[in-house]
This record gives sequence, C-alpha cells and structure tokens, in this order.
Amino acid sequence: MRIETNGIELQVQVSGSGPDVLLVHGYPDTHAVWRYQVPVLNAAGYRTIAPDLRGFGASDKPTELAQYELAEYVADLVGVLDDLDVQHAHVIGHDWGASLSVLLAGLHPERVDSLTTLSVGTPAAVVDAGLPQREKSWYFLLFQSLGIAERWLSQDDFANTRQWLASHPDLLEVIERMRDPRALSTSLGLYRTGAGPEFLVDPPVLPPVLAPMMGVWSSDDAFLTEQSMLGNEKYVKGSWRYERLDGIGHWMQLEAPNQVNELLLDFLPEPNPASGDRASSLSTSATTQ
Repeated sequence: MRIETNGIELQVQVSGSGPDVLLVHGYPDTHAVWRYQVPVLNAAGYRTIAPDLRGFGASDKPTELAQYELAEYVADLVGVLDDLDVQHAHVIGHDWGASLSVLLAGLHPERVDSLTTLSVGTPAAVVDAGLPQREKSWYFLLFQSLGIAERWLSQDDFANTRQWLASHPDLLEVIERMRDPRALSTSLGLYRTGAGPEFLVDPPVLPPVLAPMMGVWSSDDAFLTEQSMLGNEKYVKGSWRYERLDGIGHWMQLEAPNQVNELLLDFLPEPNPASGDRASSLSTSATTQ
C-alpha cells in the first residue's frame, strides 16, 4: 500500500493482525529483506508494518540531499504509524534501519514498546568501538563524495559492489536496483547526512533508550565489530539483552531466518496465548509473502 507522509509517499507492506511490529530495513535493501520474518510474526499473532524507506525500493526518491536528513526518516516512520492509527509498536531494525529505530526510540519513547536491533545499535556505541570499527567503516568517507561514490559502485558492471557486498544473499537484485542512477544516489542519502567525518568523532547525543532492547550481532559480519553492539548497554535505561549468532554474516535475517525468528519471538511479549503454537509458526514457509 501507499502511505503519504512527511511530504512524500512510501510503499508499505502491512499484513497480519494483532500488536504492531514495525520492521525497518537498512542499506541497500527494501522491505523484502524481512520476507522470512513477516509470515512467522503474522502466524504468531502480530501485525507487521514494513516500509521501503525514502530513497529505496518503490518509495519516493526526493532530489535534494537535505530531504535525507536522519530526522526526515524518523518523521516518515512516525507518519506511517500515525496513518495506520498505531499509537505504539514493537520496533525491529537492521543495519541503517537499526540506527533509525534507535533514533525513533530515543526521540519518541512513547511510540516504542520494545526495540530490537540487528547488526547495529546506537550511533554512539559504534563510535565507542574505536579504531577496529572505524577500519570496517572505511566506505562512510567514500560515500560522502557525490558522483565519485556512484562511479565507484557502478563501474565495470558494478565490480566493486559485487566484491564489497559479496556476502549479500540478494546481491543480484541489489545490483539491478542500483542500475537506476537515481536510486543509486538516493540510497546513499543516509550516509551523506548521517555518517560524515563528524560522525566518527562527534556522534549525535540522544536520549537513552527507555524500552526493553535486544541487540543481535553475527560473528561473520564484515561491517560491524562485536564491541559496537556490546557497547549499547550503557545507552539503554530499560532492560538490555545481547545475542550472538556464530558463523552468520551481516544479513542474518536472510542467512539464518529460523534462528533470528526464534530470538524475535522469544523477546517479543506473546500477544495472545490462543493465537497458536509459536514452535509451529517457526516452520512457516520462508517463501510465503
């Protein structure tokens, strides 16, 4: 469905019924990155709300860089909840979607019942992780260069992208989306407004997360160190839970959906004991969509 909010239109997948779960994707993905979680959460008694962020997928792609300030993404998420008459939701984010979910939880705590971040946590914890994390985040600086970053990603039939994102299970689909020059540029808006050089030395100061929070990190993540997730505990005033998945890469919800789904269902409060057996819902076909 299309939802008009904050001056643009977003493509949003809404399915199921019950307590609301907002699913926020990261770079370079769309709502489809949650395709293995949506049917399981729906079967367990939750309604899922999975938007394509501005600049991604089928959502609008504004032309001005100022339209990609992180505050705009947060306003988009609040607007989606408002349009669907959702007062509060459980929020699950991955990659940049996790960072945006942290911003949502910090700035609008009344809208977030619980927070789950996959791969990434609070911006401050990423900076706190020090030089090992900075080395993994080398591309933050490259992506600040308008035109140069696009050329680097697309040259020689996306050879650099194929190497850099080699672990992405949907790599060929990602490249097909990037063949649209506009989509290639707009998807970099997050980095250009939220991960410039100043981020490495002066991360945004946010209110602490008040909601219960679970952080999940995977040992084969090529982009994030474990310390960048472990360090989130100091920025959480609610309960904090850490989970590590061994032998899994950055896109854990695609690579190990059963393990991720089990963690999500264990962390989320059960909506209704009569809604069905959770164990059986884990076996729901991953292709259901």
